[in-house]
Amino acid sequence: MTERLRGQALLRALESGEVRVAERGADGAWRVNAWVKEEILQCFREAGLVRTVVGDPAHGQFSFVDKAGLGAQQWDVADGVRIVPGGTAIRRGAHLGKGVIVMPPAYVNVGAFVDEGAMVDSHALIGSCAQIGKRVHVSAAAQIGGVLEPAGARPVIVEDDVFIGGNCGVYEGVLVRRGAVLASGVVLSASTPVFDLVERRELRGSREQPLEIPQRAVVVPGSRAVQREGSSDTWAAERGLSVACALIVKHRDEQTDRATALEQALR
Repeated sequence: MTERLRGQALLRALESGEVRVAERGADGAWRVNAWVKEEILQCFREAGLVRTVVGDPAHGQFSFVDKAGLGAQQWDVADGVRIVPGGTAIRRGAHLGKGVIVMPPAYVNVGAFVDEGAMVDSHALIGSCAQIGKRVHVSAAAQIGGVLEPAGARPVIVEDDVFIGGNCGVYEGVLVRRGAVLASGVVLSASTPVFDLVERRELRGSREQPLEIPQRAVVVPGSRAVQREGSSDTWAAERGLSVACALIVKHRDEQTDRATALEQALR
């Protein structure tokens, strides 16, 4: 078991990847290290507010007020990541692996883990404690939700080689398994119903046991008719009302791989 680190030592260990909020076991199950989240929250409780000024006086400066010791990280070429200028910030306590690219503007919050070769596109958010695997593509305007409280709650987890389309939202501890594809506009929360058209089954989760998207599933936005269980009320049906859901339309294949392939020259 990792020694229970605190304060700046914990933030440095999170940044290096030595410590993680959640870890995948050999059986594929994810274990939450609740103590890490507890100590991150303690960092916020103990830190006072400080004013920071950045920029060149000759060309304009910006001032910010934030918790002391929890501001943005500083980067160098030797770190092996590419952070393109234009409003991006990686907060203290977040880990970026080698080869990660972050396009502007984007934000990666405290406790997040972004593994090697991942791409975080413009206007994307990686929330606090979210776990992002190797070679994941988080497309423009996608939102990966963060979970700091309660400490034992599972954060959003996106495993290796997942493709997250533009304007997607993944929240409340949803687990997206290896190689899955979320088409543009898919929104998943802990209890979002997912209808698997391939296996002819319904996938459902809860806040206690959040939703899990199967490995290599291709998920698109869908809708289903409003229906109140055990009721003969036809008011919604008469008006053609529906609510959002998600549909698994197939499993990833060569055609999907071509559609989601990334140009290595850009990386």
